[in-house]
Amino acid sequence: MKAFLILEDGTIFTGTSIGSTREVISEIVFNTSMTGYLEVLTDPSYAGQAVVMTYPLIGNYGICHDDMESLKPWPDGYIVRELSRIPSNFRSEDTIQHFLEENDIPGISGIDTRALTKILREKGTMNGMITTKEYSDLSEPIERMKAYSVTGVVKKTTCKEKYVLPGDGKKVALLDLGAKKNIARSLNERGCQVTVYPATTAAEEILASDPDGIMLSNGPGDPKECTDIIEEIKKLYESDVPIFAICLGHQLMALANGADTHKLKYGHRGGNHPVKDLETGRVYISSQNHGYVVDTDTLDPSVAVPAFVNVNDGTNEGLKYVGKNIFTVQYHPEACPGPEDSGYLFDKFIKMMEVDR
Repeated sequence: MKAFLILEDGTIFTGTSIGSTREVISEIVFNTSMTGYLEVLTDPSYAGQAVVMTYPLIGNYGICHDDMESLKPWPDGYIVRELSRIPSNFRSEDTIQHFLEENDIPGISGIDTRALTKILREKGTMNGMITTKEYSDLSEPIERMKAYSVTGVVKKTTCKEKYVLPGDGKKVALLDLGAKKNIARSLNERGCQVTVYPATTAAEEILASDPDGIMLSNGPGDPKECTDIIEEIKKLYESDVPIFAICLGHQLMALANGADTHKLKYGHRGGNHPVKDLETGRVYISSQNHGYVVDTDTLDPSVAVPAFVNVNDGTNEGLKYVGKNIFTVQYHPEACPGPEDSGYLFDKFIKMMEVDR
């Protein structure tokens, strides 16, 4: 079936419908990863967005449900150059086409994703529509696209109730802001007992459990929208319990301490972003998925200082909090399928908890 991707600037791409045939309007973003398409599809940080995969062939090793980063896929739509319909992998349990259909995710294949990505890089992230309807007049759909914004996605993606991953090591409270499973798994594999809390949990409840450390997870959307959560994170900051935060958690901790965030032109989404440790000078290759960054010009240097920087564009990739056992990063040390360069940060967090106790 013929399908169309329409951008809010009026650009139209014609391709083939994959997955659900329902019409969807979403923010269009691109990911440059060569592998890990299932991890991308099941990353809650993509809630409210349709993802363009820049690698030209997607789906060639099928779907293995053990690799999912959450219980379901989250993007509103999926956009690829070519979809492999016959996967070849001994672990494969399903095709990506059936996975999209089963989860009611609209998609389009057969379009020039390189040309689309160039538009998003030059003009910036914009809204778009995936549809099987052929519009003779674009004024009405473009009006709907321009009115769309990503809202309420943290509460949509967080867990509904508290749960525990048992361990005989340090007790970690993980605030689920739209967390990838591998964050809790990375702590659990290091012996930690991980208690996962919904994003709306009061700081008092978390602190009453007397955790050795607190983890703030990744998540979707504009960090400034999370006003209630920011107020609770202020209380966690003041508690003196060691804290490690990733991605959205990193941004919310900065906002809780008076810094500002802003939206990037087209974001960082992929598995090959170089990040420099400002203390050692060492560069790590990192996995990233974010559209917002902390504005370091708004940091109070008596509260926090930059710890990591993006080598490509100089944006902030992490903070160290002065006089506190708190460090935060913008990228993903728990990355699956990788790279695993920054997995040591979980070990650093555990050592910080040991020293604190």
